[in-house]
Amino acid sequence: MSATGSGKTLAGFLPTLAELGAAPPPGLHTLYVSPLKALTADIARNLRAPVEGAALAIRIEDRTGDTGATQRRRQRADPPHILLTTPESLAVLLAQEDAGLTFAGLSRVVVDEAHALAETKRGDQLALLIARLGTLAPGLRRVGLSATVEDPPALARWLAAGEAAGIVTADPGPAPDIAILPTALPPPWAGGGGRHAIPEVLAEIAAHRTTLVFHNTRAQAELFFRDLWAANADALPIAIHHGSLARETRARVESAMAAGELRGVVCTGSLDLGLDWGAVDLVIQVGAPKNVKRLVQRIGRANHTYAAPSKARLVPANRFEEIECVAALEAVAAHDLDGEGRSNGGLDVLCQHLLLTAAAGPFEAEALWSEVRRAGPYAGLARADFDACLDFVATGGYALRAYDRWQRLMLRDGRWRLRDPRAARVIRMNLGTIIDRGMTKVRLRGGAHLGEVEEEFAATLAPGDTFLIGGEVVRVEGLGEIALEVSRAPGREPRIAVYNGAKFATSTVLADRMLGLLADPAPLPPRPARWVARQAEVSHLPGRERLLVESFPHEGREWLCLYGFSGRNAQQTLGLLVTKALEDAGLRPLGFVASDYATLIWGLDAPAEVAPLLRPEALRAGLDGWLAGNQVMKRAFRGVATISGLVERNQPAAARSPRARAFSTDIIHDTLRRYDPDHLLLRITRTEALSGLVDFGRVEEMLARVAGRIDLLRLDRPTPFAAPLLLEPGRVPVEGRGRADLARAAAERLLREAGIEAA
Repeated sequence: MSATGSGKTLAGFLPTLAELGAAPPPGLHTLYVSPLKALTADIARNLRAPVEGAALAIRIEDRTGDTGATQRRRQRADPPHILLTTPESLAVLLAQEDAGLTFAGLSRVVVDEAHALAETKRGDQLALLIARLGTLAPGLRRVGLSATVEDPPALARWLAAGEAAGIVTADPGPAPDIAILPTALPPPWAGGGGRHAIPEVLAEIAAHRTTLVFHNTRAQAELFFRDLWAANADALPIAIHHGSLARETRARVESAMAAGELRGVVCTGSLDLGLDWGAVDLVIQVGAPKNVKRLVQRIGRANHTYAAPSKARLVPANRFEEIECVAALEAVAAHDLDGEGRSNGGLDVLCQHLLLTAAAGPFEAEALWSEVRRAGPYAGLARADFDACLDFVATGGYALRAYDRWQRLMLRDGRWRLRDPRAARVIRMNLGTIIDRGMTKVRLRGGAHLGEVEEEFAATLAPGDTFLIGGEVVRVEGLGEIALEVSRAPGREPRIAVYNGAKFATSTVLADRMLGLLADPAPLPPRPARWVARQAEVSHLPGRERLLVESFPHEGREWLCLYGFSGRNAQQTLGLLVTKALEDAGLRPLGFVASDYATLIWGLDAPAEVAPLLRPEALRAGLDGWLAGNQVMKRAFRGVATISGLVERNQPAAARSPRARAFSTDIIHDTLRRYDPDHLLLRITRTEALSGLVDFGRVEEMLARVAGRIDLLRLDRPTPFAAPLLLEPGRVPVEGRGRADLARAAAERLLREAGIEAA
């Protein structure tokens, strides 16, 4: 564990260089695994310099999805001494029949940015792959590198379950220079764009060599870049970088940064990790960071050296975020990193791993069971769950075993093997836990590939429509078979593409610190401090141990505001469940809107009390009924079905479109619900939906924290804290008795105006 820029990655290779020496023996000695393809190329470049400088005969190669087929075949037969790769490419290597020969002499595995992998399904997959490597290469040593770890022993257990692990913590170096960027205009009351800070951000870019301007979503990055470029009177060289832009576009931006040709880059999480650009001397975070570890990681991109303090400025995008940014500054100063805890490994990932193992050759269930338990996330795996995964992989499970396509493994001579060896190719083509979001490529008519947008967004476009991508306004010319064809249309007012893959919720650490600031607002700047004081005068302040609920009339409606401070997904879920409870009680809700901090509900009636609406058991029952009848479960099931190998995203002839895959998985989901409701994949799906898409765990944590202590205040108007919620975008309508009553009243008024009596 070492600070960003302290040289930990190169230090991780020093034992390898010392052991290989000037005349290294042939064969793979060290495997380096990183979350990003770009990071492997960056490390390869930095590592070759000292190797060549010392005239060492050490072969260093990388293997990613961009590596050519000829080189991939050669690497299996004649591997380099050091191979740099990603979890996905490592999975493909281990699924080969000759994997035992490729990795027989492996001595060390170095996992970079370990924290970024450990809390994800990619981390589950990598842990299983490392356990497999330990079987192929007994005595394998494992090294994990990270700059942001809130629980080092837990990360060590993920990397080396059941084995003694040493934890080395380096000197963190100088404290970062981090503050909120002063702006002439205050942030808006709601929203999240940061447009008010354009003049100040431009001034900072002009005053520094290279500035990274981070955003939490790709849509916000696109909007900010457009406005920043429009205000860039001095024509400073500024670019945009995010994961939905074409790979060639991203590569050009990265090369220009490395060459020192750019003064600023508007970016997202695509530049969070590890790329070593020493010329970056300022990081600006637009919008509250939502997560302390992410903020620390981003801060570390500035002055990426050990001795120099990183410099960063925060730009709150709305009034609540002013408080969150102060909370983030306090958390960074206190080294209080957030983490949601490492759960047990995903069973869908285990199913894929069983297929991977079978593709490499026959296996014994008992031996593989022992091997899997040497992977940190699966150390506590029950044998019944292992057997359920094996049964699913072999037969498809009870409801699907009658179909030949899911009869994939058979038991012969005590070993499980593929029924059809030709299936190994399809298995290798579908390894990985990253699920595509249903994207459509965007291409200039007769020209370059610009990037991609969500299929759902593309479906709303017609020829002549304009939208924003890569900082350019483009006009839709037509939707072809493989891409959305566009032409440049500068000067037009664009729509904003939807990127559903990059939305963050405020972490529990930041939420708790925000509640602490409300209890003691002394550290707040004058503007948010006055707002907090006014809220305390006319209502109450939300607290850690009590739930504040406000009720008030406004514009002919009754409003109910619940200050849970539980993150956007959880507050959204609270809105769904409380409106359902209100509807069941005959109180006619009309809709709700949620932020990271509160849920605002409006309707035709005001509840006399809210405690019965917030009983945990009632909310849980309401959640079960809601999940059973909507698309959330189907959406979660698609990911589970793809990762587990139930459906293939790629086939030898062509890749299946996400739309076609969704159609087939929806049918399978409905079939399993009807005929096999306890099917393994449905159990996995429910766990996924509860923890990710609806985040019900944080709703339960909030209710446990307040333990029934609810303050319901009846007021005569919106309060200072509720007012921004009235302006918040993303309102969700509720269809029910309230809307029916409004429609009936409107019809009756119309009939009276027309002089017609209602029958």
